[in-house]
Formats: sequence, C-alpha cells, structure tokens
Amino acid sequence: MQARTGVLGVPDFRRILLVGLLVSIARWLEMLVIGVVVWQQTHSAFLVALMTLLRLLPMGLFGAFLGVAADRVQRRSALILMLWVQAVSAAVLALLAYVGMLAVWHLAVASFVAGIVWGADNPVRRMMLGEVVGAHRMATAVSMDVVANNASRIAGPALGGTILAAAGVGAPFVLSLVLYAAAVVAALRLAHRSTVLPPRGSVLREMRDSFGLVLRTPGMAGVMVVTLIFNLFGWPAGSMVPVIGQEDLRLGADGVGLLAGMDGLGALIGAALLVPLVRPRWYRAIYAGGAAMFCGMYVVFALVGQPVPAAVALLLVGVGSAGFASMQATLVYTTAPPELRSRALGVLSACIGLGLLGFLHLGLMANWLGAATATALIGVEGLLALVLTRRWWREPISPRDR
Repeated sequence: MQARTGVLGVPDFRRILLVGLLVSIARWLEMLVIGVVVWQQTHSAFLVALMTLLRLLPMGLFGAFLGVAADRVQRRSALILMLWVQAVSAAVLALLAYVGMLAVWHLAVASFVAGIVWGADNPVRRMMLGEVVGAHRMATAVSMDVVANNASRIAGPALGGTILAAAGVGAPFVLSLVLYAAAVVAALRLAHRSTVLPPRGSVLREMRDSFGLVLRTPGMAGVMVVTLIFNLFGWPAGSMVPVIGQEDLRLGADGVGLLAGMDGLGALIGAALLVPLVRPRWYRAIYAGGAAMFCGMYVVFALVGQPVPAAVALLLVGVGSAGFASMQATLVYTTAPPELRSRALGVLSACIGLGLLGFLHLGLMANWLGAATATALIGVEGLLALVLTRRWWREPISPRDR
C-alpha cells in the first residue's frame, strides 16, 4: 500500500498514467469499431486481421529506430507530438465518415499511423514512467499503468460498440478526438524533462547495438522470446472477436463491444491484484504463465459457441494478459543497464511488431478454415511454442531482478 501511495504521490506519474488511460480508451475503441466496420463492408476475416496487422507493422519496422531516437529528443515533446498526430487522424476519419466517404483504405492508413505512435509508447511514455518514479518502483508503476490500460479495454470497446450502434460510424471517432485532446492537455502539464543523450554513432549502428544488447544481457533473451510467442500466437486471436461475435455468437455491434470488453475486465482484475502482491522473484513465472493462460483461454473462447461461456473465457484471457503485460516492460527496464533502457524498450517494441506475422497467419487460416477454428489452432500453437522454448524463458533471474 505504501508503494502505491508513494507512486500516486508523484504528480507527473499521475499525468503520464492519465495520458496512457485516455490514449488506450481511444485505441481499443478504434480497433473495435474498425474491425466491425471492415467486417460489415467486406465480410473478410483476413481484412479484419489486416487492420490490426497494420498497427503492428510500424513496431516491427521502426521499433529499434524509435528506441534509439527517443534518447536523442526531449520525451515530453515527443509525447505531445504523438498525441497530436493521433488527434488529427481521428478528426480526419470522423470527417470522412460524416460525408459518407470513409473507405477501408482510409482505415488501413489510419491504423498504420496509429502503429507508429504505438511503437513509440514504450521508449517514450513508459520510459518516462521509470524516470519519474525510479527503478525500484517500476513494477508498481507498470502494474498501475496496466490497470489503467485494461480499464480502457473495458471502456473502449463498450463505448465504441454502443456509440457505433446508436449514432453511426463517425461518432466513435469524434470521441477519440476528444480523448486525444484531453491527453494533450495532460501532457502539456508535465514538469519532467528527460536527459537528451548525445549520439553514440550512426542510427543504424545504434540499432544494431540494441539487438546485441538483448543477446548479451543475462535474462533478457527469454523476455523477448515470450514476447515473440505472445505476439505471434496469442495477441492475433483478439482480432477475431468481432468476427466470432457476429458470425458464430450472433451478436450485434453493441453485444460485440461488450464481449470485447470482457478481457479488459479480466485484465483489470488481474493487474489490480498484482500491484500489492507481486515480488521480483515471481516476475518471470507470472510473465510466462500469463502468456500461456492468454493463449489457452482463446482456444476455449473459439470453441464454446455460446455468448456467456465465451465471455467467461475472455475474462480469463484478460487475467492472463495482465500477468504478461505487467511484467513485460518491468523485466526489460530492470534487466537492462540504465543508460540502455530506452534502446532495450525499442527492441521490445520491434519484437511486438513482429506479431504482424501472426495476424497474417491467422487471417489466412480464418479465410480457409473459418474464424473460430483458426483462433483455436493459433492458441494451441502458442502453447506448444511456450513448451518448446522453456529453457530460454526459465533462465535464472539476474541480480537486478531480485
């Protein structure tokens, strides 16, 4: 309790937390709405998966670059710029929707732009979390950030589905614009200024060194292996929730929104429990176990065929994601040397971005086998991958993790 009170007593931590909450509500709202709209226009599970894939592509392409670049700029300024880009994108989508010109390719471009901003979140906003609270309170800070993020996974899809059903396609994007504008106001109030590091060499050389860091630092390779598995075989399954909700469970847009929010509710509960209970020696077990639970419960979700059991399965998906997400940035931040943390978080973003291959894999399987069967299969693949890579992610923890 003291740790939580201490973290919340830092004004800039509260502001960074608020920015993350507002952006996450808008992100999950947009992902749900875009998935529903694309399915309604095309009835293509592949194109639905492609929209999320396009959000991941910039992470894979630019994640390491963003980690290097974040050390060379003032992070507060970078955060404000990121928020303005998202606000403009939401405004354009709302305008196109209201004039009846919104097309799938517009949503694709907006998803790609959103992915660039999302890829910068770890080396910019999450790095600022550690800077304002200190490494010794990073686990608590990230756990609370995950609580906020997963509260948004309840609010975002529920708001998106409800507003889409009641007011049409443009209204959810107007709400996104309002959320991004509020986040800009919170970011402008930040007093923290990061240390701008001088270049150590060319950007390409620093990017190469960033990947070398992962191989050289004890324990970090295992963190990245679990991240890759989660993003290749776990996270893509979420893109099929709008499809399975409409096609197999026969739900409308508002029902799909509520269903999609269930994993957020589970993650909120899981992350709230982690804040007071987590101990450094448990970090890796919680991390890998959360990924396994996430994959396994998506298998159940895909196969049950009834709304209530499907909702319960997604609730447990969320509990698993809370364990994984709370430990992910914490393990990277506490394992990497202080001067290399931003670049390590950039590599983490790149590993997350490689999940686009998982979305492509799932989209192709869904077109061939159907969304439910494909979702169950990719979840099984994730569980098998965790078993086969056990020797890497069960590495002994480093002194920094103790």
